[in-house]
Amino acid sequence: MNIDELNETLSFAVKIARSAGEITLKYFQNLTSVDKKSDGTVVTIADREAERFLRDSIESKFPYDSIVGEEYGEKDGTTRRRWILDPIDGTYSFVHGVPFYGVLIGVEIEDEPCVGVVNIPALNEIVYAAKGLGCCFNDMPTKVSSVENLDEALLLCSDFNFCDEYGFGEAAQQLKQRTHRSRTWGDCYGYVLLATGRAEIMLDPVMNIWDCAALLPVIEEAGGTFTDWKGERTIRGGNAIATNGKLFEEVMETIKQ
Repeated sequence: MNIDELNETLSFAVKIARSAGEITLKYFQNLTSVDKKSDGTVVTIADREAERFLRDSIESKFPYDSIVGEEYGEKDGTTRRRWILDPIDGTYSFVHGVPFYGVLIGVEIEDEPCVGVVNIPALNEIVYAAKGLGCCFNDMPTKVSSVENLDEALLLCSDFNFCDEYGFGEAAQQLKQRTHRSRTWGDCYGYVLLATGRAEIMLDPVMNIWDCAALLPVIEEAGGTFTDWKGERTIRGGNAIATNGKLFEEVMETIKQ
């Protein structure tokens, strides 16, 4: 994909992510009901309405592209592009009136994650990136932090108890002991904090492709790393670790121990 096509795709993704965020704000701290899916996770009218808007917008502008979303599954296409949507990442936060949720849009081109947008509408924060074009935070260039030592790092995780449940408890505990501070400012907002230099490490012991697709381009274009817990660069690893890059090797060594 050439630069003009990347810019067009990114600009459109940013536009519809902002609009989807406005849809969610209609229901934020104003929900009348919450449903549970078969896997036990929660879903709301805001999730469904935001994803429907995103899909309709993409199908109108790029009718032959593939689309996969958390709420409405996959639509096959005939082009090189695949849009990967999470209308509300952090639905648990959303239903509890906590503003750390986001609209995620990722775009793969020939199976390579090339475009990512993370909109945090309740905080009026948005980060976005395209491969080779850098990362922006609220329309200004952004970079990861310059912290080089674990004992100075801020470690984030959506839920450290999940690390125990999925077999990563000891590794997470070692990282907690070796870092300066740890906080549960999680879901996609943790990655926003990392991409904007406000944290150094973000852990997630369980992730789906729609959780990851937007994050890899954002973190990498901000200068960081996005991998699974084995250190493999992927959005299909079932889990994720992001770092500011400078701490990647030390984080991986700690986990492997």
